[in-house]
Amino acid sequence: MANWFQRTFLANRPAGSRLANLETSFNPKLSIRKLKNYHASATDICHYGFLGSIMFFSFVVNPAPWIFKILFYSLLLLLFVIPATGQFFFNALPIFAWLSLYFTSSSFDASYRPPITVKVLPAIETILYGDNLSDILATSTNKPLDIVAWLPYGIFHFGAPFVVAAILFICGPPTILRGYAFAFGYMNLFGVMTQNLFPAAPPWYKILNGLSPANYSMHGSPGGLGRIDEYFGINLYTKGFTNSAVIFGAFPSLHSGCATMEALFFSYVFPKLTPLFVFYVCWLWWSTMYLTHHYFVDLMAGSVLSYVIFQYTKYFHLPLTEKGVYSRWTYAEIPKFNIWQTDPLYGARSDVENVPLSVLETDFELNSMENSNNSNSNSPSIFDESSPRSVSRSSLTSTDNLEQDLPLRTSTAKPNKQRFD
Repeated sequence: MANWFQRTFLANRPAGSRLANLETSFNPKLSIRKLKNYHASATDICHYGFLGSIMFFSFVVNPAPWIFKILFYSLLLLLFVIPATGQFFFNALPIFAWLSLYFTSSSFDASYRPPITVKVLPAIETILYGDNLSDILATSTNKPLDIVAWLPYGIFHFGAPFVVAAILFICGPPTILRGYAFAFGYMNLFGVMTQNLFPAAPPWYKILNGLSPANYSMHGSPGGLGRIDEYFGINLYTKGFTNSAVIFGAFPSLHSGCATMEALFFSYVFPKLTPLFVFYVCWLWWSTMYLTHHYFVDLMAGSVLSYVIFQYTKYFHLPLTEKGVYSRWTYAEIPKFNIWQTDPLYGARSDVENVPLSVLETDFELNSMENSNNSNSNSPSIFDESSPRSVSRSSLTSTDNLEQDLPLRTSTAKPNKQRFD
């Protein structure tokens, strides 16, 4: 096994490269020393300030006993401080902020929460697509289709983030896992915030209750996943979705957002396999509507949210991939995308095209125009043999004429001026 790993991933490692090395120390003093020498930028202050406020809000509002909350946050702080664990857990801070807000959402006071919309999503679905696609797909069900729909929605969705993270860590450039945690966490965090601000009933609610008003005292439903519990004789999905922390969180679909984010990162590292990742997203889209958990407009909103956050992460956080490189240990450097240099109006001072042209020709032309407009002055002409500055084409090859003409050119040139042709 060790020889296979050596041949596959470490064979082309640059000599002396330490980019892919991991921190193995368990001494918290190293992290404290780095923190003292760290100078936060305005972007870092906004980033950590926002996530810290979410974590603090969840700490205060969550109904769990204070002793458990203190122990949990103390353990999390310890994992941040230890260098060997902090390199993974600290970069996953957006994910922890999302999870803390998600599991706290069920404890929000209903009197302060927005009313639950039941009719908006099916109305938008009909306006945009002409009919309710979820109702159409869920009309005809059978056991084989249930199994095919269950795989991406009930199995792959929960395990895919860890599999994607492991593959990106091994096969992607160094620091790409940090970017994945940033994008994945913020996408889910913004999604949960939207679900709390705009609570909407999923398709299964319309099937069970019609368009009657919903309230926060209602329980959730597993939808089509209830049939999976019946097939296997379990109560996993029925219990989980009935007591979900965000029952009326149809819009946007975080199932769609997670699948899209995973497909975007895999396509970024393995561009040749992009059709396979697109197929997976479409497969999950179909399964969510077939199992009556989301409308198609929910799926589109989740994918758009995921795409926007990925694009920001790509241009400001992700390292550039190298063609033909499939191991983090093969990279000799970590180049990043410079969004400003892609601007066609961007100009660097070192670029010769941005150096101002000499005003020598401009001054000469302006002076010539002024002299031509002055009736009392005679403008020199190259065709005027009496002009002291006239030089015939044949005389240009004469050394004497060149020597006579050089002082005149020197005297008319302005000091400290250069010409760039």
